[in-house]
Amino acid sequence: MPLTFDDLLARARAWPRDGGRRVLGIAGSPGAGKSTLAENLVRGLNGTGRPWVAHVPMDGFHLADAELERLGLRDRKGAPDTFDAAGYAALLQRLREDEYGDVVYAPGFERVLEQPIAGAVPVPPSARLVVTEGNYLLLTSGVWPRVRGRLDEVWFCDLDEQERLRRLIARHERFGKGHDEAVEWVMRSDQRNAELVAAARDRADLMVPMGDLALTY
Repeated sequence: MPLTFDDLLARARAWPRDGGRRVLGIAGSPGAGKSTLAENLVRGLNGTGRPWVAHVPMDGFHLADAELERLGLRDRKGAPDTFDAAGYAALLQRLREDEYGDVVYAPGFERVLEQPIAGAVPVPPSARLVVTEGNYLLLTSGVWPRVRGRLDEVWFCDLDEQERLRRLIARHERFGKGHDEAVEWVMRSDQRNAELVAAARDRADLMVPMGDLALTY
């Protein structure tokens, strides 16, 4: 039987049974639909009752452009070493421990500005499941293994390559790039990052066939 969105809802809903907090990671190459899947999961699990699922994207840990300029990494924005991976891992650990029952504030990412914004994502004490998504959750290099160690499970978004590229180019255009500029950026930068992500896909707990899911975009 093919995997359905209802199957994913049931799998995620079954975890938080002991009162503790769980963290689900959603990985995949740029444009594969990670954010879309996360948003649909959070909406579907929360329903109309008291919210118990929160969404914390990895993109809030992008280094700011000023820091990328200082490091000489501005033209590689989006690569693994252009994120504060250690800070991301530390936040995930704080979320897992849930030590004080406080609201935890995570950084967000403004796509129009293409800049991280501190304190933009509140995670309330009532959140027993945190869904986090990003390209590099499964990487084995640098400090990224710390991230994987703080995730209870990781799902990998699997999408037809041509469709993934089409969506990715369209996204860049939607946020201000001209068509030629979008294509150039995707083929030069995003594709290099996509190869790194794809190489680690076998470390995922579940492969999610994105082309088969009926999701709200």
